This record gives sequence, structure tokens and C-alpha cells, in this order.
Amino acid sequence: MSWIISLIIGGLVGWLASILMKTNAQMGLIANVLVGVVGSMLGFWLVGLIGIVPAGGILRFVVAIAGAALLIFILGKFGIFKKK
Repeated sequence: MSWIISLIIGGLVGWLASILMKTNAQMGLIANVLVGVVGSMLGFWLVGLIGIVPAGGILRFVVAIAGAALLIFILGKFGIFKKK
């Protein structure tokens, strides 16, 4: 059951990050979920490298959105997502 919740939250994080990065029109449900889940892992890995431990739900959500936005930025540099 927890993986279903992870996919739902990942989809929400990916959707919010795509709105933030202005790539929402190019991304569908699957892309939002993938970017949300993978970007969240990227964000938590990066903040772990610099020694920050996000405590609390809101800070963890912000780190997840920032990681997903960074992933969209990186994928945009490879030509996968482009701003319209």
C-alpha cells in the first residue's frame, strides 16, 4: 500500500515541479510520476551530501519539489523537456 501512496505523492510533486518549470503542457501523468519520484530521490540525495536533514513534512515536500525541478532542468538541457 505504501508504494501506491509514494506514486500518488510523486505524481503531485512532479506536477507541481512541471508547473514551476513551465513544462506542464509537455508532461503527462506518467512523466509527472516518474519525474516526481526520481527527482525527489535526487533532491534528498543532494541535501544529504551537504549535510542537511529535512525534518517536518513541509520541508521534505519542498526538497522533493526542488529535486524534481532540478531533474526537469537537467532533462531540458538534454532536449527532453523545453519551456514553451
